[in-house]
Amino acid sequence: MTEAGRPPYPPFTAETARIKVKAAQDAWNTKDPSKVKLAYTKDSSWRNRDLFLRGRDGIENFLTAKWQREKHYRLRKELFAFEGNRIAVQFWYEWCDEEPGAEWKWWRTYGLEHWTFAEDGLMKERRMSANDVRIEEGDRWFKEGVDVDEVDIWGGRLI
Repeated sequence: MTEAGRPPYPPFTAETARIKVKAAQDAWNTKDPSKVKLAYTKDSSWRNRDLFLRGRDGIENFLTAKWQREKHYRLRKELFAFEGNRIAVQFWYEWCDEEPGAEWKWWRTYGLEHWTFAEDGLMKERRMSANDVRIEEGDRWFKEGVDVDEVDIWGGRLI
């Protein structure tokens, strides 16, 4: 990736939209904020739940804090819809938090994202809504060593 952009470029097809979604999934699963931020325009605008961010520095700071808090983070994204330079994504991720002196508490986050891309393939807008559900460790989908893309998300699971 250079400052010239990041393929695939809009307008998206079903194939190129899926490629974009899985590239984002793979980048986020590195948990490397300095790498992830490069997929966004320098002035990218985000809404993440109730937080509003602008620019790569804001994105990097947000992700650094997020992944310090959300331990053992594992994410799956799937294409929901696309048109032109926009992609909608459904996602699930699991993580745990640890309170001092307490056991880890596992969570699964369910959500939707709406992305808008610049002509160079960098994301210029990201809007995310999500809900966190407390789960038991035995209920985890994305355990260590499991390929997140191989988990049967669609098998009628509600939690």
